[in-house]
Amino acid sequence: MTAYRLPALALSLLLAFVTAALGAMASIDAKGFYASLVQPAWAPPPWLFGPVWTLLYLMMALALWRYWLSPARRWPGTVLYLAQLLANGLWSWLFFQWHWGLGALLEMLVLLALILATIRAFARADRLAAALLVPYLAWVAFATALTFSLWQANGALLG
Repeated sequence: MTAYRLPALALSLLLAFVTAALGAMASIDAKGFYASLVQPAWAPPPWLFGPVWTLLYLMMALALWRYWLSPARRWPGTVLYLAQLLANGLWSWLFFQWHWGLGALLEMLVLLALILATIRAFARADRLAAALLVPYLAWVAFATALTFSLWQANGALLG
């Protein structure tokens, strides 16, 4: 199992940060577009998103790594994790590239369900792996509310 630890960590990090990079590709013009939107009073400042997401992607990678190292792991947990990564990366395309507010909102609801299912699957194998995903769940719940608010206030831009 020791020989597997570093390659598993490297693959976990690669998966998380490739997802981040694919989402970033859709967000090249995000700063200007986001600034043009009517924001709710409780919206975080734009500079906060980068550091928060970097930390969350790191925690997600560590969660997957711990899960993979657990003798109790099962394939459904990995499949759920990969599905939520895909849904995560898709949001930036829906919102920033395609300006589809309803699609982004519906995708966030799917993402929340996938994260919850992943946490449940990971908890069966490694409680810390599951706990590492809880801040991600909280941030995505907040981002879902923000997406709804932005869509409602900016219907013309987020058709």
